[in-house]
Amino acid sequence: MATVSPPGDDPPVTPRYGGPAPHFPPAIPAQNPRGDRNRPALPGWWDLSVRAFRCWLVMYRRTWRSSIWSSVFGPLFYLGAMGYGLGSLVDAHGTASLGGVPYVVFVAPAVLAVQAMNSGLMNAMFPVFGGIHWNKIYIAARATMLRPADIYRGHLLFITMRIAMNSACFVVVMAAFGLVKSWWGVLLLPASVLLGFAFAAPSAAWAVTLRVQTPMNYVFRFGAVPLMLFSGTFFPVSQLPEWLRPIAYATPLWHGAALCRSLSLGTVTPGAAALHVGYLAAMAAIGLWAGNRTYYRRLYV
Repeated sequence: MATVSPPGDDPPVTPRYGGPAPHFPPAIPAQNPRGDRNRPALPGWWDLSVRAFRCWLVMYRRTWRSSIWSSVFGPLFYLGAMGYGLGSLVDAHGTASLGGVPYVVFVAPAVLAVQAMNSGLMNAMFPVFGGIHWNKIYIAARATMLRPADIYRGHLLFITMRIAMNSACFVVVMAAFGLVKSWWGVLLLPASVLLGFAFAAPSAAWAVTLRVQTPMNYVFRFGAVPLMLFSGTFFPVSQLPEWLRPIAYATPLWHGAALCRSLSLGTVTPGAAALHVGYLAAMAAIGLWAGNRTYYRRLYV
């Protein structure tokens, strides 16, 4: 009786009732790094990150109406109150300290930077915390082929999209009201997105480690609000006490506001732009590195 050995490591197969030996097709090599023939290859990291992004996009399609006020109209009304309301009083006393421009022109790029920062923080903290403790979308995603790093990158893609949408609306309004004084203003959108991403990446990396939500409230109360007030947004840093100016110059919001203001007014220089972009890019890179580690520790099963 004939004995046939199929390809692979399986034991020999003996025909039970005689006859010709069975024919086995040639083995197809597996397309996965582990060499497991019985396991299909996983998609690449980009495809998996896009899948995580699409999950958040599906959720946003159902809830986008509730974000219009906080994302679009809130900053616009704030610009009107500060730029035209308070600005009329500031302009009446002279604008020499503002570079000779009306107050609304001075403050509009800074309000753009503030809303980019807030968009990054809001979308990177409470939704990340909720993904583990409230709606548990992170837990559900981890039950699929998505790895912790894919979940992190996919969520960051969605957060970046939200920052870009909010910033684009604000830039359009600035241009419509004549608050952009230079063609460099076309770079306001990527500059604000970079600023928001620089806040979002480390914030998400930290929020995923939290067990309670209270520390996130402290970030806004003792972090975002002081940054908004003392980072050269509503008045020049030169108006601060001398001992406080180096602290203001070291804040990420000052770099973002200074970059947006120089692009809007056309006063940008290569050296200053490189400094601001480099600072924000380094902050984002550190956040990405930290997020890959914290997401792995929190979500790895």
